[in-house]
Amino acid sequence: MKKVKFKVVSYPEDYVKWFGKLKKQIAGARQKAILNANATQIRLYCRIGLEILERQEIYGWGSKVIERLSMDLREAFPDMKGLSTRNLKYMKVFAKECPGCKIGQQSAAQLPWFHIVILLTKLRNPSEREWYAREAIRQSWSRDTLTMQIRNKLHKCQGAATTNFENRLDKPQADFAQEMLKDPYHFDFLGLGNEALERDIESALVSHITHFLLELGQGFAFVGRQFRLEVNGDEFFIDLLFYHTRLKCYVVVELKSTAFKPEHAGQLNFYLAAVDAQIKASDDRPSIGLLLCKTKNKLVAEYALSGIDKPIGVAEYQLLRSLPKHLNTSLPSIEKLELELASHLDGENLNG
Repeated sequence: MKKVKFKVVSYPEDYVKWFGKLKKQIAGARQKAILNANATQIRLYCRIGLEILERQEIYGWGSKVIERLSMDLREAFPDMKGLSTRNLKYMKVFAKECPGCKIGQQSAAQLPWFHIVILLTKLRNPSEREWYAREAIRQSWSRDTLTMQIRNKLHKCQGAATTNFENRLDKPQADFAQEMLKDPYHFDFLGLGNEALERDIESALVSHITHFLLELGQGFAFVGRQFRLEVNGDEFFIDLLFYHTRLKCYVVVELKSTAFKPEHAGQLNFYLAAVDAQIKASDDRPSIGLLLCKTKNKLVAEYALSGIDKPIGVAEYQLLRSLPKHLNTSLPSIEKLELELASHLDGENLNG
């Protein structure tokens, strides 16, 4: 049998480095093209919305004109998406609510179109729209993530945890760490009732780690569950251990299925001391603790943390979406509410 000889091809020494550089340039150009295309689309949609708005206000054209316009545009541009009657109505609202193609101080052209639609349909307050637009741009939120954060009222929860960071961390890190923590955290994605035990919650959070990391926020990297520490022959186990890539520190999370008690802070303080002594690298910043409780008395938590050496935050978690007691038996389902909201938007805001 004849042997097949393979020709060995040699490349210049700097080929790999040059190829890597070229790859980055191409990827950067493609990304820039995508961003430019999106900005062009958003400006076009704003222009179309303005045209519709002006003609309805000046000439009194009704909603039937939008239906006709949609049909004519789709016939003229059969390969172009986004020309449905409903989308044209969104363009009209966009032009009315976001003059100059801006959401507050944020350029709407930095957001995909359906992110803008979510901001227009789910939020009425201009300052809240601007807050979520800014965060969506800063954190590169997907459409589903943006929807979830609005649903969880992130603008009210962000930075609301009770902490001692101001007195335990240097100023830049203290402010950033405070902003990182929420209160409350929403764990309704676990499907557990309010009587769930700590280990059940902990296990479910790890099983749904993607959702959990999303709820914790940007920068959290999961290290382990029931992370073992040994101190002079005695074993201790941390509920959940994370590393925060932006704060450059470990984050120790302890779960309590009861109300906050001062002794909880003492236990977490001990864990943080052990982590700093045994795990933290020399270039890591001081580890931070997050105590998640079913409920907390804010003043009790403040008093407890004032005497603690390590930086700790205390926040509540919710396993079920809470409703006012007098509405528990009378409110329609979430699905019905969403249908009614969509109908209301179409009828009142979008038809003009």
